[in-house]
Formats: sequence, C-alpha cells, structure tokens
Amino acid sequence: MTSLPLTPRDDVLEVLHGTPVADPYRWLEDGESAAARAWTAAQNAYTAAWLRRAPRRAAVRQRLETLLHIGAIGCPRPARGRYVYQRRDGGQDQPVLYVRDGVDGPERVALDPNVLAADGTTALDWYHVSDDGRILAYGLSEGGTERSVLHLLDLDTLAPLPDRIPGTRAADVAWLPDGSGFYYTRYPLGGAVPAGEEHYHRAVWFHRLGDEPSQDALVFQPAEKEHWPGVSLSDDGRWLLIAVQRTFERSDLYIRPLDGSQRPLVAVARDLPASFEGRIVRGTLYLRTNLEATTYRLFAVDPVHPEREAWHELVPPRDDAVLATVMVTRRHLVLEYLVRAASRLELAALDGSGARELLLPTLGSVFGLAAESGGDELFAGFSSYTTPPTVYRWDLDTLTRWKWASVAADVDPERYVVEQVAYPSRDGTEVTMFLVHDRAVTPDGNRPVYLTGYGGFNVPMQPGFSRSYLLWLERGGVLAVPNLRGGGEYGEHWHQQGMLGEKQRTFDDCIAAAEWLVRAGWTRPERLAVAGGSNGGLLVGAVVTQRPDLFGAAVCSVPLLDMLRYHRFLIARLWIPEYGDPDDPEQFRWLAAYSPYHRVKDGERYPAVLLTAAEGDSRVDPLHARKMAARLQAATASGRPVLLRIESRAGHGAGKPVRKVLDELTDCWTFVCEALGVT
Repeated sequence: MTSLPLTPRDDVLEVLHGTPVADPYRWLEDGESAAARAWTAAQNAYTAAWLRRAPRRAAVRQRLETLLHIGAIGCPRPARGRYVYQRRDGGQDQPVLYVRDGVDGPERVALDPNVLAADGTTALDWYHVSDDGRILAYGLSEGGTERSVLHLLDLDTLAPLPDRIPGTRAADVAWLPDGSGFYYTRYPLGGAVPAGEEHYHRAVWFHRLGDEPSQDALVFQPAEKEHWPGVSLSDDGRWLLIAVQRTFERSDLYIRPLDGSQRPLVAVARDLPASFEGRIVRGTLYLRTNLEATTYRLFAVDPVHPEREAWHELVPPRDDAVLATVMVTRRHLVLEYLVRAASRLELAALDGSGARELLLPTLGSVFGLAAESGGDELFAGFSSYTTPPTVYRWDLDTLTRWKWASVAADVDPERYVVEQVAYPSRDGTEVTMFLVHDRAVTPDGNRPVYLTGYGGFNVPMQPGFSRSYLLWLERGGVLAVPNLRGGGEYGEHWHQQGMLGEKQRTFDDCIAAAEWLVRAGWTRPERLAVAGGSNGGLLVGAVVTQRPDLFGAAVCSVPLLDMLRYHRFLIARLWIPEYGDPDDPEQFRWLAAYSPYHRVKDGERYPAVLLTAAEGDSRVDPLHARKMAARLQAATASGRPVLLRIESRAGHGAGKPVRKVLDELTDCWTFVCEALGVT
C-alpha cells in the first residue's frame, strides 16, 4: 500500500498579542507552490489507496449510484402566466432549467448546463425572470468557483441575448417593469480595485439591455468594502429598495423614488441592532425585522413617510415560532414559520388578521416559496428526511392544494421513525435534536450513529431529504441532527448565543448531543461519527480536538480550522462579524481558545479523521484542510487513519456535478462504515 507521505515542518513561531503561536505547516498555505502540490498529490494517492482496499466500498458505491438517480425538482417562479423551474432527472450532472407557458403547459428546455462542459462542472448558480416573463437573467460559473458571469435569454424564442457581465456572484437582479433594463449587484471589474480585494466592494449597478457593462451606472456603493448590498424594485417600478448586510445580525435599508428627480437614498433603518428585509407591493413596504423581536415581526411602512414612528405592526413576534419568510400576494400574506426547527405555513389577510394554517404533509421543511404579488396562487417545495422533494400548488382563494410535481423514489417513509428529542447542554440550556432510524432499530448501546450539525450564521438545520442518508439508515445507522446555538432555529438570540465570544457554546451543544446519545443507550464512542461542512467543518474540528475520546470517526468537509489566520484568505473577512477578528487582542483570545489547528496535542489518541476540500473553493481556502491533516497525522497516537481528500475542478459544494458527488460520497461513507464497522 502507498505509504503515508512525510510532511516537512516549518519553524514558524510568532508572538501574537503577547502569546507565542507555533505554525509548523505554514508552508502548506500556498496551494500553488510545487512543494504543496506534490504533497497534496501524495496525500490524495494515500487516501485513495486506503479507501480502495476497504471491502465495503463496492457495495457503498453501487447503492449510492442508485440513490443519486433519485432526481430533484425546484419550485416554479411564476411571471405573467409563465413558469420557470429547475429539474434534475436520473444521472444528469446538473439540473436543467425549464419554462412552461401556463401552469400545466408543455415544458421547454430553457437552459441545459450539462451540454456546456464535458466534465459537467459548468453550473447554473442563480436566475431571475423579468416581471413580464420575457427575459431570463442567469449566472454561470466554472469548476465550482461560484464566480458567476451574467447571461440573458429571450424566453419567447429561447435565443440568447449578447449581454455578458462578469463578477456577478450571488447576484440580485431587479428588472424594470418593461424589461428594458435592470438593477443588479456585482463585484468590481478587472483591475478596478487593489489585488487581493476582488472578493469585496460589492455594489449596486444599473444595466440597460445592449449596453457594455463598463457603461453601467453605479447606483450604490456601501461605506465598507465588506458590506453586502442587495437590490429590489417595487411591483410598479416606482421605488428602489436597497438592503445592506453589515454583519450576519445587522443590516440597513434604504429607499428612493424612481421619478426622475434623482433624490438621494433615504434610510428606512440604519445603525440599528437588528436586520431588515422588505418588499414594496402596491405602495406599501412590507418590512420583516428582528428589531426588539428576536423571532421577527412584520411591519407595514409608507415609502413616502418611512420614519420609525410611522411603522405599523402587521404580524407581532411569537414566542413559539420564528417568522422566517413573508410573501405578499393579491389579497394575502403568506407566512412561513419555524416551529422547533420544522416549517409551518400560514395564510393571513394583508393586514395580518385571520391567520390560518396551510397544512403540510408531515414534519419537514419548505423550500422555494414562490408567488406573484398580483396573483392568487402559491407554490411551495417540501421535503423531509424520508420524503423526497415535492412541489405543491395552492389556490389561495379556495385553499385547494395540488401536487404540482414530485420526485419518483422507491422510499417507504413508514419504514423510518423521525423524532425530536431534547437534551441539556453544558450550561443547562435545552437543545433539540432530530433522530432518524429504521423502526426496527432501538437503543442497544452499540448502534452506529452519524451526528451532524452546523450551528452558525443564523442558518437553521431543518428536516430535509438527503439521498445518502438513506444509505446509512438502510444499514441500521442512526442519524442525529442537533439544533446547535449559532443557528437560526429559534431566532436571533439563538444565533447570538453561538457567535463571537460565545462560539464555544456551539461546540458544547454538539459535545452534549454526543454524550446524550451514549447516555441514552443509543451508542458508544467507538460507534459514533461526527460530520460537518464549512462552518460545520469548524464544528467537527473543535469537538474532535476538545473531546477526542467521544468519537470513533470524523468527516471534516471544506472546513475552517486555523482561526488565527482565517481572515487573511479569500472572502473570509466577511465572517469577522460572526467569529471575531484575530488582529484584535480580546477577540484573538476567544479564537485561540478553540482554534482546532492550534489545539492539536502530540500523543493524543484521535479518532479516524477524513478531511475533504476542493481546489476551486472560492469561500474557504483548502489550506485549512491541508494544515490540519499534516498536524493530526504527526500528532495522533491512536493508530487510526487521518486522511486528506482534495478535489480538483470543484468548489465549496454548490454546482458540483453528480459524478463528482458520487465519488465524494462513496469515499466519505466508505470511510465512516470502515471506521465504525458498519457492513
């Protein structure tokens, strides 16, 4: 078998804020250096050889290949009788974009990314349909980078328009009512900012169809380069609305009439300790905010008089639910709530009165709510741990519900149990957790358990469908998904209890979940795996270095792990409001206390660890996975493997073709099954 590569050490020792900090693998930060590339290739070869000899690999891949043929469906976006949506069938690498004229009309292929690249790595990142349904703006990126280029498509003829605008990652596009142009967000064009700042300085621009992007007018530039603006227009095109995300819990909102007067933007909300988002419909700004309401509330605001004292509350905050989404239709408000991390839909009058529930099939999550401000229909995607994606359509006048589209899958939901339990964290706070398992599986102290979480950026972990989880459940495994602090399951206070100087609470919640699973008789540490990606990869790194005795295996994907230098790479300065700034002495102290790379101890018995990352990741630099793999390999005394898997022509995860997903999932689940002894 291929030998574990030898890894040279640096003698890097810095004194940061009076604290000596060793960084023995600093040389692995430069992924383009010949030495780092050769080392990475050797690590990939070692990992591939280890996984190839696993006797379970062939069966795992065969089953996953079948499961990944379960397709996907997106929620249609209605626009004047035209409906645009995505669907992936069978073994297609990328979802195809379709258009229908009429809700049940024949579908036409608007865009098929599968024919754009032989290796399937060209992805459709986002799309926005003009209000009249005639033109589609969409973003394409290559190799998982998410660095979108904006394109336009005539939906009447399906002919492309010549306009191309680079730098439109995660773009907002707000069309003029006549479709002649749009407001949009983009990054600076090449050479417009100093080298290294290309990931910042996002701004709002205006583009008229047929113009060169260099001629586009700058509409709004935030005061700070890290601020993230978004843009929308009122349904009648009379008002411009700009939201500026300053941090992950604070935003500003500005408004301006589009009456030719060139009046300056007026602040609806600025410098307040809350977040704001809104939509102007028929002359009213519907404003969702957590101002003095950790679970969010809804106000009606007159755009002509947007002063705080004139706001009128339509939907008050609730103690038992988080107001997650608001949509405005012709005669109704559609309200999506999170109740104990699961979705609930309600329909109310435009003044917020008379709310009644729109029933969902079971405990699960809604995705892709879609409706027109002047319409009377609602589309909502729905899935659960054991229910494949299904799109429902409601007539909001009669409350009639139809199944508009669904994904065919040979899955029997009755075979599995989905339950929610609660357990105390280290400080006594009650934390909820979803448990999923076969009905025949009961606690016996030896069940293999896959524990996965996130706990950051106000993102909730909801019960949604995962094809690969079925592989685990079919093998008698238990899936455990705790709702950790730092996430958005219970409102902004839940988020703030797991960020900045309180981040350790997120890790405490996860450790307490693992301890509860052992204490409740489900498993033992040797049969317990912990897994997560991105911020969830940081979670895995933290709990494994703090409690290596508690886990038999860990899968750490696209992770942040060196928290003393994370802010120096790619877009990571955007996350300083979530984690803290290592250049600040007090915040350095928080970060150094848990930074996983720096907490690794020589001679510790670490669990089996698989670290995964991708060369094209434009969010989290793969240097974190490289440095952590080297550090763990040198330190561990358990004899269990520490493996590194760095993928080429892939990024943070979005837009990854199914063939690459199959390869990655095969490796990850083979590793977990081998490490925990699951057949």
